[in-house]
Amino acid sequence: MKLEQAQAIVAAVGAEAAGPVSVFVADAHGELVAAATMDGAAPDTRLNAQRKAYTAARSDARSTRALAEKARDDPVERASFDPFFTFFLGGLAAFEGDRRVGAVGVSGLEGESDEALARQAIEAAGLSAGS
Repeated sequence: MKLEQAQAIVAAVGAEAAGPVSVFVADAHGELVAAATMDGAAPDTRLNAQRKAYTAARSDARSTRALAEKARDDPVERASFDPFFTFFLGGLAAFEGDRRVGAVGVSGLEGESDEALARQAIEAAGLSAGS
């Protein structure tokens, strides 16, 4: 994930969010490239956005939604995951072609809206999103 792409993602989320959110953009290892918290966003949204991006970057799933669906019926599998992983909606991997370059986590609205914001922002930065 290039810094310019990460900054474009942060700007797109800020421009499109229907309410205050936090956004975390990670590289392919789940590490910080860019992040922001909008005025009025709850403090816990920062960590939630980070965990969503980390999960989408480091898991084999393309989104936190896909990982949650995969592990939904198997508590043993859920317990075996990295303890920093989350199953809340709003984390999407970002791709250049077939190569995972990073991930985005958005937190602050309901999960479907967080996920939609992440997808729109990834695409606005010229990348494609996990599903």
